[in-house]
Amino acid sequence: MSESKNRWLIIPKEIVTVDDQNRILKNQAVEIIDNKISAIHDLGSYPIEKFDGEVFNYPQLTLIPGFIQTHIHLCQTLFRGLADDLELLDWLQLKIFPYENAHNKDSLRSSVRAGILELQLGGTTTILDMGTLSLQEIIFEELIYSGMRAFAGKCMVDQNDIFPEFKSTTKDELKSSYQLAKDFHNESNGMIKYGFAPRFILTCSDELLRETSEMQKDFPGSIYHTHSSENKNEIAEVRKRYGQENIEHFNSIGILSDHTVLAHGIHVNENEINTLKKNDVRISHCPSSNLKLGSGIANIPRYLKEGISVSLGADGAPCNNNLSVFIEMRLASLIQKPLHGPKVMDAQTVFRLATIEGARALHIDGETGSIEVGKKADLVLLDLNGVEIPYTDNEHDVYSKIVYSASAHNVHSVMIEGKWVVNDRVSKNYDSKEVVSNAKTELNNLLKRV
Repeated sequence: MSESKNRWLIIPKEIVTVDDQNRILKNQAVEIIDNKISAIHDLGSYPIEKFDGEVFNYPQLTLIPGFIQTHIHLCQTLFRGLADDLELLDWLQLKIFPYENAHNKDSLRSSVRAGILELQLGGTTTILDMGTLSLQEIIFEELIYSGMRAFAGKCMVDQNDIFPEFKSTTKDELKSSYQLAKDFHNESNGMIKYGFAPRFILTCSDELLRETSEMQKDFPGSIYHTHSSENKNEIAEVRKRYGQENIEHFNSIGILSDHTVLAHGIHVNENEINTLKKNDVRISHCPSSNLKLGSGIANIPRYLKEGISVSLGADGAPCNNNLSVFIEMRLASLIQKPLHGPKVMDAQTVFRLATIEGARALHIDGETGSIEVGKKADLVLLDLNGVEIPYTDNEHDVYSKIVYSASAHNVHSVMIEGKWVVNDRVSKNYDSKEVVSNAKTELNNLLKRV
């Protein structure tokens, strides 16, 4: 008999494993001891009545791996709906930089709580988050409290012609980031890891970009996370300053590696595609944000053909208005079909981008991203029985149901690291009404400071 505090058996309708064979298992159960999947049992031969732990029997629900989003801005959740119908540089100058600059501890905490609550209710169990210029410890405190698996770090800005009040010195940016990494990297039993986050090329000196890359090597398992090649006006300014495109310049100063995650990657040339492939750089695709800001459509089928790592992210709430991975999956598929034909970005491919490929992008695919023995118990139960879901019961149709028809409302329960954070559509950590009320109050207070 195990002496573990927690020994659970989850019996769902079906298990979407996302393993190397893309197996979908029926009449099977997942056993969890503490924070890991310890076994997958065939119910035809396994004596459930002798199981000496708690049994969760969900004969109508589908068990999937937790979703992984590789580009999020929790600090911006409070600004949802306040920066509509603007292109990137205007969006930053007129709205986002002033709002982020006005954050205090209370408004930032409220923003982060609202973002985490929405993400967990929607089935996201791991994120790569880009923080804001100061008060990053607040973000880490809430990530730890919430039980989220996360890579996170303060955004780094040492030059800013767009909004000069929103920056610090190169020395202070490097010093504060290094200290934060020392304080929080591998916290919460390794669930929290540092993500070094220079904002983007127009707000960072070459010294900051290079020194951050060197610093990142001091923290094994950390990530280098920045924006790249998102907007044509941004790229024109980069070309004016450096005589190169974004990724070309990153390569020239030696900051690209397999631990680099670039958000967006929309406007790239052939040389840059070869550079991404050669350096095993990871692209975080954010289709809703790219459409809402009018930035463009990244050539994701080309990236996948070249073997370049692609994962998904909702980006921030004010360039999306929603943090749902379901919306990102659906759009990631649909926006490519008029350009490349209806067969590209099929539902199974996109579902893998939102799960195991996100884990691979962050180098945690040995821990999470699929339902396999030995991996962490990061799991989501989906109710795929609504009137909006296809009525067929063929095994492979589950991918279509999830990617093309389901939404965050179909998420029933969510487990991270063997602990329920959402149960029967209710958060175990946050009171939704209280979070929304606080968000409204803190937003009003923040707007007075802008």
